[in-house]
Amino acid sequence: MPIKISHQFDAGAIDVLRADAPSAIELNIRKDSHADITQWFFFRVQGARETALTMRFLNAGQSAYPDGWKDYEAVASYDRETWFRVPTSFDGQVMTIDHTPTHDSVYYAYFEPYSWERHLALLDSAQLSPLVQLVDLGSTIDGRDLNMLVIGNPAAEKKVWVIARQHPGETMAEWFVEGMVEALLDPANPFGRQCLTEAEFYVVPNMNPDGSVRGNLRTNAAGANLNREWMNPTMARSPEVFLVREKMHEVGCDLFLDVHGDEGLPYVFVAGSESLPEFTAEQAAAQQKFIADFKIASPDFQDEHGYGATPFTAETLTMGSPYVTHAFGCLSLTLEMPFKDNANDPDPEAGWSGARSAELGKSILQPVLQALRAQ
Repeated sequence: MPIKISHQFDAGAIDVLRADAPSAIELNIRKDSHADITQWFFFRVQGARETALTMRFLNAGQSAYPDGWKDYEAVASYDRETWFRVPTSFDGQVMTIDHTPTHDSVYYAYFEPYSWERHLALLDSAQLSPLVQLVDLGSTIDGRDLNMLVIGNPAAEKKVWVIARQHPGETMAEWFVEGMVEALLDPANPFGRQCLTEAEFYVVPNMNPDGSVRGNLRTNAAGANLNREWMNPTMARSPEVFLVREKMHEVGCDLFLDVHGDEGLPYVFVAGSESLPEFTAEQAAAQQKFIADFKIASPDFQDEHGYGATPFTAETLTMGSPYVTHAFGCLSLTLEMPFKDNANDPDPEAGWSGARSAELGKSILQPVLQALRAQ
């Protein structure tokens, strides 16, 4: 059978230019649905069992983050459960995947996807716990549900907010949340048990349902980068931020984590709110304590590599973490995980993965607990 390349499924995205010869497949990375951002890809190849494929992404050099292709390897799967890295190269303009599938159907993606069905399953399974309330915050532009998990004792004074996938293609963020929620609800996990005695958790596993299903990297159905909408969100352009921010101001916030993925840096790190003019010495100390505690909790986390100092600009308060520190005065961090691998402890088979993201999510409860007790 001839080679067939398709992408008409949840989060699928690719432009096929040529697929008549397995050794000369030419592709373009598709733009976000309503924004000029090209980076995410996810597609299926059929009819290439035991056939050497050479797939050239002609516009990789013009993508949103071309440095993301340096030392990068794409992921592949035959069953959409087990994902592995495949040989990938980048010459500064064209990215090339060379792979010989061993089965009739194979999927390739920028990073291990987190499907809409899995998102719903996470919500459904969590709500079975007596510790969980499943809250519908409202609807997205495409009419999808924006759901939140409220976990713990409503009488707890401290409120912890964790949001993920403001940028929908950063799927490692929802894998992280899955691991964190599992640990919170595990009666044998002492950090989960203690966290729920100290605080109530407000968890939004997917801030950008529309962008996730559409196969966007960074934007929603209106083309909005949600992590630049926090000062003045609207229901017309950024209902996801509008609804979450409204609920946050209603219930309060004592600790905030915004979970992301970084295209270029092969490390796990955080970005804080130290660029804010009103950032205090006490806030700086709390941030550094969290970082130190996280390094103990997970060897995957480090603070040597990251974004470094950034100046305060008009854009700063449009981002989630700085906005929350400004509005609530609390510890607020953006957590970044790699699309590539963790250079400090690489995994040649899987690279940085969904499973490793979930383990990091479990480990976050230790520094969260310490931060709550220090308040």
